[in-house]
Amino acid sequence: MNEMLEKGSLKLKWAYRNMPVMREIDKRFLEERPFEGVKIGMALHTEAKTGILAVVLTNGGAKVRLASCNPLSTDDTVALALEEEYGIEVYAKKGETQEEYYSNLNKVLDLGPDLIIDDGADVIAMAHTTRRDAVKKIKGANEETTTGVARLKAMAAAGKLEFPVISVNDAKVKYLFDNRYGTGQSVFDGWMNATSLVVAGKRFVVAGYGWCGKGIAMRAKGLGAAVTVCEVDPVKAIEARMDGFEVMRMIDAVRTADMLVTATGCRDIIKEEHFAAMKDGCIMGNAGHFDNEINKTDLERSAASANKVREAVVEYRMKDGRKLYLIAEGRLMNLAAGQGHPVEIMDTSFAAQALSAEYLLEKSPEMENKVYDVPEAIDTEIAGIKLRSMGITIDTLTEDQRRYISKWEEGT
Repeated sequence: MNEMLEKGSLKLKWAYRNMPVMREIDKRFLEERPFEGVKIGMALHTEAKTGILAVVLTNGGAKVRLASCNPLSTDDTVALALEEEYGIEVYAKKGETQEEYYSNLNKVLDLGPDLIIDDGADVIAMAHTTRRDAVKKIKGANEETTTGVARLKAMAAAGKLEFPVISVNDAKVKYLFDNRYGTGQSVFDGWMNATSLVVAGKRFVVAGYGWCGKGIAMRAKGLGAAVTVCEVDPVKAIEARMDGFEVMRMIDAVRTADMLVTATGCRDIIKEEHFAAMKDGCIMGNAGHFDNEINKTDLERSAASANKVREAVVEYRMKDGRKLYLIAEGRLMNLAAGQGHPVEIMDTSFAAQALSAEYLLEKSPEMENKVYDVPEAIDTEIAGIKLRSMGITIDTLTEDQRRYISKWEEGT
């Protein structure tokens, strides 16, 4: 076994060992084969946890074809192991060009998939635009992330969505843990790998206070940073303040920021006016899906020169002599500079993917062309399996209690 293959194989085995929910689903899928004869196209960050999802679906009878949803997030050792040891077709490599990225997504649609599992909705969007030949065969899709769900809801509102989509991102077992605890931890894994610098004592700015931003801010505070939150939603801004963080406009926050992470799902969060005001030495990273939260065109135009100073860090020397730093080309720093979310976190997220795919296969003929939440029964099933794997038993309501909370009359 060559060294790359062995590394990938070990990563997959370690992930499987630490994903008890997926192991239980895998056992059932091996027995029942719910995806026998079904083709599943996947566009996800191609690393060990994603690999386990692909393996479990394959064990359930599916023919799986996998591409990456980000040019910098593939673990080449895992991609090799999936192909060589599990026979899964993988079209992904770390450092894809833009042309290679879209070519690989097209390969997913060349499969003629019955189901799509997407992260960012690029494959789904392609099926509705440049790959109309694929759209009619697709029974339904799952979407993994906030950015993709926003795109798909816009498509549905415009009457353009042509098959049902389940928003796995909005499953409780996903966003309460993956978005918050997963992003919170993996951002700083990426930070350490990229910079090898301490967090404690620094002024840290997080843009966005959704579940990802909350997790990042919480972990930054725990590591000893002085944390500032920038928000456009007044309710979330109040929440951030009452959670103990400074809240201010980005143009004011960048003046003293030592490090800055965007996590909004929107574009141009950091642009020319912010680069002009930014403190010398500020290190910027992005935890949103696309690499447009930090406007690289503005940054390059504002800089006198740009030089790589570490494997995943570029130094931009500004025309006035200040130096600003960008991690992983402004792409998703959790994966482009780190290892992605922890294995146990992705266990529940990918369990929601697997069970939602099974649900779609059965229910899609009676579903409308819109974005659906993950059924509550799936959330509850996954949470129950996870609790059992942790050795935790919880209380249940008695029949009297169930009757009590279902009645509305006074004195009941």
